[in-house]
Amino acid sequence: MITPETAYIACRFFLDIAALYLWGSSAYLWLLVPASLSGNIWARQYWLQALALGSIVAATIVALPFRSAILSEDWAQAFDFSAMLDVLSDTAIGTAWIWQAAGTAALLLAYIAAPMRLRAATMTVAAGFLLAGLAASGHAAMNTGWLRALHRGNDIVHVLAGGAWFGALIPVAYILPLLSDRQAGRDAATALVRFSTAGHVAVGAVLISGVANMFLIIGSFPLDWSVTYQLLLSLKILLVLSMIGLAILHRYMLVPKLSWSRGAVTALRIGTVVEIVLALAVVGLVAWFGMLEPVAM
Repeated sequence: MITPETAYIACRFFLDIAALYLWGSSAYLWLLVPASLSGNIWARQYWLQALALGSIVAATIVALPFRSAILSEDWAQAFDFSAMLDVLSDTAIGTAWIWQAAGTAALLLAYIAAPMRLRAATMTVAAGFLLAGLAASGHAAMNTGWLRALHRGNDIVHVLAGGAWFGALIPVAYILPLLSDRQAGRDAATALVRFSTAGHVAVGAVLISGVANMFLIIGSFPLDWSVTYQLLLSLKILLVLSMIGLAILHRYMLVPKLSWSRGAVTALRIGTVVEIVLALAVVGLVAWFGMLEPVAM
């Protein structure tokens, strides 16, 4: 039988993936992609955006019952309204869920009600708000006072920077085939160069905030692999470093060749897909070890 913890990890995975995608892709299309191309790429992601929104809504609805079942170690409590109300009103988990629900509502409102010309901007703000709430409810709660505020701020920077990187990879995958298009090719090349340039900032922020987070949580490098949290964190670091290696290869080996090498375009498309797969694995690991104790008890 699936345990409440396993169900909640799956819930976190789909929620995080969807929120990171909507944040990063919306911000990229709003700020970095030429307007003549942005609307086209936005429209082509319609069903993917709808799926992401549906995942966020579903994950938000089931998150509170799952947490109630985890706290009581009994699936029956997932369907006990009074138990869920206790979690909602008396715990930090409940406060985090309220923020999550508010972020989800803001996303839906932005997607449904915002004018099309403002939709990318409003979705960026709403998804950023949702991610900030998710980040602030993690291991930072183990600290107190100014250290808790510092830890939460660092977590928010980490997740927003990672989302800007990962989420933008999806529209990049849509843009790459347009490089050979006579009309859209120039705008596509501009969008890719801007992504590569902004990626320096995102990757730098991911690395700095990630190292800070590691020391804030476990106080050292994750070398005690007898602790599952540290083993999974080490795997995450390895995957992130692999993504960075690919990003460097793309920026300095492939992007300069795009104007004259068809092979560079093909290699960049394959590398982008590999980066997306690696990012999915990273989010899966975070959803898993975020439920674990970081050090041996």
